[in-house]
Amino acid sequence: MQSIIEKKLAAGLSIASNAIIIVLKLIAGVISGSISIISEAIHSLSDFLASVLTFFAVMKSSEPADKEHPFGHGRYEDMSGFIEGGLIVFAAFFIIYEAAKKLIFGYSMESESFLGIIVMAVAVVSNYLVSSYLFYVAKKTNSISLYADGEHLKTDIWSSLGVLIGLVLIKVTGLIFLDPVIAIIVALFILKTGFSISKETLNNLLDGSLPVKDLEKIENIIKDMHNDGILGYKSLKARSSGPEKLIEMTLLFPKDMTIDTCHSICDRVEDKICEGLGSCKISIHAEPECEKCASKNKNNTQ
Repeated sequence: MQSIIEKKLAAGLSIASNAIIIVLKLIAGVISGSISIISEAIHSLSDFLASVLTFFAVMKSSEPADKEHPFGHGRYEDMSGFIEGGLIVFAAFFIIYEAAKKLIFGYSMESESFLGIIVMAVAVVSNYLVSSYLFYVAKKTNSISLYADGEHLKTDIWSSLGVLIGLVLIKVTGLIFLDPVIAIIVALFILKTGFSISKETLNNLLDGSLPVKDLEKIENIIKDMHNDGILGYKSLKARSSGPEKLIEMTLLFPKDMTIDTCHSICDRVEDKICEGLGSCKISIHAEPECEKCASKNKNNTQ
């Protein structure tokens, strides 16, 4: 329950901070006549939409399983993360497009850019603090949507920082072309982040397997319990659904072992996996080891 409250608080904080930053950037952009600041305001608007989407996803994913969704609502977070990855990619292409127009056609800018510098500095600090908190809660609660929202805000940090540096350099040197050049470089980093988030969340939506390192953790836990009576395993399947990991496997036991003992060992396996991987839903099928399969499955626990 506490984790759900923390997730909602983090998502709400992201919405509030983005709304304030959008207003500040629009005011500074209109007053200074800076196209780059107005472009940043549009970029922040995508952050705001992403934050609203994250809040919705967190609300839905925290709902318990029901008749229509017997496996829970964790997919809402994966869907939210995938859409946010797309918004990040869109924002990066938009920045590149605007910067390219400035380089090709040129543009004029109000020489008095002090207000823009102040607003960009405030945006950088604010987004750094909020994104750090989002990453903290995302790691603590294993929330893919909060992580994606944190990454989205991190892209805003880099883009705002790029615009800030450009404004300072323009004020000092008078070289206006530096602004779009820096913006393009920053946009390339943003583009990489967006594709990375989209790839990870799409893998979850398509029931892709957990990373190899997580599968190895599960296998090592089973192998370490060989002396407790586990003779082997098979049919290991593991995937993510929002903040939870869904794991299925078959464990092989001696034929003469009682059901009660098998059940107790399975419980210990589940506890150890949850300790190592966090929030998990685990389904274990226990089977008696047959002589024909013994040699085939022997290596699984050695």
